[in-house]
Amino acid sequence: MIRRRCLAAAVTTAVIAGLATLPANALDTAARSAMVVDMSSGAVLLEKNVDAPLPPASMSKLMTLNMVFEALQQGRLSLDEKFRVSVKAWKLGGSKMFVREGDRMRIEVLIRGVIIHSGNDACVVLAEGLAGSEDAFAKRMTDRALELGMKNSTFANATGWPHPKHRMSARDLIFLSQRMIEEFPEYYHYFAETDFTWDKVKQNNRNPLLYLDIGADGLKTGHTEEAGYGLVGSAIRGDRRIAFIISSLDSPKSRSVESERLITWAFREFKTGKIANAGQIVGEAEVWIGDADTVPLAPKDDVIATAPFGKLDKMKVTVRYDGPIEAPIALGQPIAELIVESPGLPAVSTPLVAAAAVERGGLISRVTAAVTTLTASDPAAPEPTE
Repeated sequence: MIRRRCLAAAVTTAVIAGLATLPANALDTAARSAMVVDMSSGAVLLEKNVDAPLPPASMSKLMTLNMVFEALQQGRLSLDEKFRVSVKAWKLGGSKMFVREGDRMRIEVLIRGVIIHSGNDACVVLAEGLAGSEDAFAKRMTDRALELGMKNSTFANATGWPHPKHRMSARDLIFLSQRMIEEFPEYYHYFAETDFTWDKVKQNNRNPLLYLDIGADGLKTGHTEEAGYGLVGSAIRGDRRIAFIISSLDSPKSRSVESERLITWAFREFKTGKIANAGQIVGEAEVWIGDADTVPLAPKDDVIATAPFGKLDKMKVTVRYDGPIEAPIALGQPIAELIVESPGLPAVSTPLVAAAAVERGGLISRVTAAVTTLTASDPAAPEPTE
């Protein structure tokens, strides 16, 4: 019986070598949970208690908006469509945009009411309009979160109102903020609006970073007695975008100060740079029974890396794959990953694809592979000589 040889986790090194052992500039935070990510590279600059399901307060309104934006993109909803305001929505407490029972509200107005006014009433109008009831909408939110890979999020309502089963993790909130920015660019501009007037009542956006001229353009604050003061935010400077979340601060002032501190730190203490272009050959993988012994590997998109300031040349970049890769291999087939390790930061992985097609080998290739397999598996086979 012929047994196939397996080279487990074959690794080659390419592009940059020499991992430095110096840690990144450490930073602590008073937040109960926190996460800071450089979205241009995917590098995690800070994480604290990121997978704990915690009460998110109004930051969970991002999931309500996700459901609305998905319906808009799918054509199930339009910005000009109108939903009727129920008694429940009209009577709801907490932050409000002050809708009136029986009014028919445009979807775009409700979206701005959710984002800028943090309107619980607007959330309920949207939930009831999309799912028939807020309870049904909350179940849809939970199911959709699981589909998206948000493993530590469950929803009991559309508003973030305190409930023991209404929870989100910092990691899930960062994922959701990135989704708002990358998947719904046509609606993201609403998050940067500093005020909105509805029915002659002007309310200002509660996001304190929007007024500081530091590149902030979103996303959502949150506060309840249970959750404390939190903020999931983002700022952009040049070609760099930082996303972050902090939770459970003790006052609006501490939330504002800590948010500004983290954004300033992330832009000042870290630098990004391109280490590979889309389509650039960065390594090769061994091929099993192909008409070529190796296949070239390349990223589909530019590879951007983040490192502590002055340490971009201290990164270690490796090509990693399980191989050899069995032919045939199609052009563009994902078969490896590029692992970028920056000093003091968690590794970041980028998929690599085959930069050339490899056909299955002919008779000679198969015979050679069989002989190699038999030799490798036969304990009586002679040792190779130099």
